[in-house]
Amino acid sequence: MPDEQMTSANQPRSHAGRTYHVETQPGQMANRIITVGDPARARMLAQHLDPVLFEHASHRGFLTITGLYRGLPLSIVAIGMGPSMMDFFVRETRMVVDGPLAIVRLGSCGSICQARIGDVIVAKGAFGIGRNYAFFDGDQEDARGDAYVVWPAVGADERLTGRVAGGLGRALGMDRVFEGLVGNADSFYGSQGRQGDDFYDANAGLLDLVHKQQPGAVALEMECHVLFHLAKASTGSRNERPVSVRAACALMVFADRAGNQFIGPETSRQMVKTAARAILDALVDDMPTQQGLHPEAGSVWENKL
Repeated sequence: MPDEQMTSANQPRSHAGRTYHVETQPGQMANRIITVGDPARARMLAQHLDPVLFEHASHRGFLTITGLYRGLPLSIVAIGMGPSMMDFFVRETRMVVDGPLAIVRLGSCGSICQARIGDVIVAKGAFGIGRNYAFFDGDQEDARGDAYVVWPAVGADERLTGRVAGGLGRALGMDRVFEGLVGNADSFYGSQGRQGDDFYDANAGLLDLVHKQQPGAVALEMECHVLFHLAKASTGSRNERPVSVRAACALMVFADRAGNQFIGPETSRQMVKTAARAILDALVDDMPTQQGLHPEAGSVWENKL
């Protein structure tokens, strides 16, 4: 449970400015951020920070590690899984960081293209896939619609994505890096077309529907669309300012949906090790100075640069 009084129900923050879910305050999160799902993956990436200046695990499952990489502030944040966790992370990070944000998600996915286990997919854009609860729970059969909804795609930041793809290509080989649209499902099972006998999911034709509505689809996961959507929407409450968040997404293929195979633990660890510097370098190359970013005074990197 939180140990500080929140000052607002609209945007809950403590008197020190600490957010309710992620539990960071101004000066603890950098403008350059890698977000992952698994805390163990975050700690592997953090081995490249020199030094680590801040680490905090929140009561809602977020792990934030901030340090210096190539002499510049960079944060690594483990958020768990799902659209809601990405929403908490992006919004509460925007609350506590001054200046533009560059966020790269290094995650995992299920391939629905030629990419196989051990390959990496870089998202050119992402679209949402959601369970239509009216189909399952509605009273009027003619008003239920389809069992699943596929939303339009939103693009990733082209410059940041290009740096991520280029770095991964040099690290892994260009034949191991695929690009395309990524489906962001609202669940791991039903909304990604996984079959089982315990629940009525009506999803036997879902992957065909995805390919029909999004012909460029190459993978399924659970976070990219929300990240790209919020980046596009970071234009202020009246939609009158330039975007303040730019985002990219690199996904390690953990599941080969066509071949029905899943990655092993040693292969997954090796993939993170290989991809780490490519992602870290992409962020620093994209933001090579501190000009216009969060002020040094009062930050965990004060007098460290």
